[in-house]
Amino acid sequence: MLRVVRYESTIANMRKHISIIKLFVLVVWCSCAIGANEPNEVSVEKQGVQAAVIVCKGLIDDGLYKSIQRRTALAAAGGVDYLIYQIETYGGFVESGDNIAKYFIFEAADDAHTVAYVTSEAISAGAMIAVSCQDIIMLENTTIGDCAPIELGGKLEGVEREKVESFIRAAFSRAAEANNYPKPLLKAMVTMQTEVYRVTNLETGEYEFYEANYLPKDPNKYDLENKQLIVKNDELLTLTASEAEEYGIARVQVKGLDGVLEFLAQRDDVEFVGQPMLLETSWSEEMVRWLNSPAVMAILLTVAFLGVYVELNTPGIGLAGLIAAICFVVIVGSKYLVDMANWVEVALFVTGILLLLVEVLLIPGFGLAGLTGIVCILTGLFGMLVKNPPDTIPWPEGPESWYFFVHGIWAVALGFTGFVVLACIATKYLPKLSFLSGLVLAPAAAKAGTEVEVSMTAPPEGEGLSIRCGQVGEVTSKLRPAGKARFGHAVVDVVAEGGFLDSGTAVEIIEIRGNRVVVKKAND
Repeated sequence: MLRVVRYESTIANMRKHISIIKLFVLVVWCSCAIGANEPNEVSVEKQGVQAAVIVCKGLIDDGLYKSIQRRTALAAAGGVDYLIYQIETYGGFVESGDNIAKYFIFEAADDAHTVAYVTSEAISAGAMIAVSCQDIIMLENTTIGDCAPIELGGKLEGVEREKVESFIRAAFSRAAEANNYPKPLLKAMVTMQTEVYRVTNLETGEYEFYEANYLPKDPNKYDLENKQLIVKNDELLTLTASEAEEYGIARVQVKGLDGVLEFLAQRDDVEFVGQPMLLETSWSEEMVRWLNSPAVMAILLTVAFLGVYVELNTPGIGLAGLIAAICFVVIVGSKYLVDMANWVEVALFVTGILLLLVEVLLIPGFGLAGLTGIVCILTGLFGMLVKNPPDTIPWPEGPESWYFFVHGIWAVALGFTGFVVLACIATKYLPKLSFLSGLVLAPAAAKAGTEVEVSMTAPPEGEGLSIRCGQVGEVTSKLRPAGKARFGHAVVDVVAEGGFLDSGTAVEIIEIRGNRVVVKKAND
């Protein structure tokens, strides 16, 4: 019996010791687990990030769109984590704004976190690109909204207005869904007759926005008695910075860029390293946008036409022709850089210029080559006034396309009118100025019989100066086939028939048509 008791006592002691060991192991395991879950020094430090500020100001057009793409790609290549688009604009073209908005949502947001920093106003298409960023932060006392479409010089009504508005509403709805903005408020920025109320959700205690026709019905979930009218049905929504923050469109209003960085750092628990990269439009981008304005385009066309006119009325190829060529290159190049001119239209324009040169320099008279050249030039120029792909007919579709087209037509008309006026002045007065007389051919005196009036390269040296068919003269500058020949005292621009003729060769006039004198080698 004693042995049994001792045995049971021994077992009890063993169980007691095992329990103590288990408790010790449990305490050690818990300590290790707690230590493993505690953050180390690296994890408690805030993540270092970089930001880039991309300035978006002035007219929203294709030039700004291309510039934003270039600068965003540059910032992304630099490894920035936040893209801050500084917006200062009253709007611009719908198509350009939509292109920028889609770029922000579908491409830029994949590279970094996008922020619209409104520093003065984001109106019309400016509001469209602002809401397409993941965050909107506004400088104090700035404004955003009012994106109803308008047509300069006309009025959008009925189906045409609804067609344009429905497209813009869809763009704003897309942005609201992508970036968590109140959709009814964004819709009220585009369309009148959109009555919006703010209603308190009793379950969450937060405000929600509803159009009048879609107000909730459940009084147990929503405080319908105290709903607040935010947008009347006869107004477009435009908000100040404080209102935008209150209604959940702007995340916050700040006093400057430092406030933007401070808000983002605190909200996202990050730390910005160094100063943000500042990327503004380059001088070349601003120049391209300036060159495409109707007023500048009209001046370029005037100078180009005048250069062609002076070149055709002076011997050889000189400064006027070079200036005209530069103007045409600038016109076509600036259109091409903003996608107004495609390669087909450029090819047609260049082909037309080449055909005209062949007609003037190589072929006597004016025939098929000249007419074809004029048609190619006009077709290419017309196509450059309409933004279209190479495989479509260049015809304006929609208010924005018509805007570009009408302003382009005005530029061409003003340019041609300016050319006519300056050409008349040049023809009348330049030959009388001794130091400028070589720029325009002086007309010979009109005579009776077979004598006709043509243009000469120098003022008459005596009374009764004239030329006529059959008259024989001498080449003074090599005809390639165009050049100069002297007939008596008159030095005249001529074109050789049948090939090149060296200086000193005797030539005979076989045809006079306007200012064009055709000669051939005289018989011995």
